[in-house]
Amino acid sequence: MKPTKSLRKQAEKAEAVAQHSEDAEHAERMRNLAEAFRAQADALKAEKKKEKMKK
Repeated sequence: MKPTKSLRKQAEKAEAVAQHSEDAEHAERMRNLAEAFRAQADALKAEKKKEKMKK
């Protein structure tokens, strides 16, 4: 599996855990984690696109 796809899948799982969590603090941490995973995936995608543009 490609790294960006893996990161997005982890973000989905973290969001799902956040929705099912009864503890508000834990849910917020999971949402933050999901946001971080998405940011990493976006950064990898941008880097890859930048590399393609140089070629």
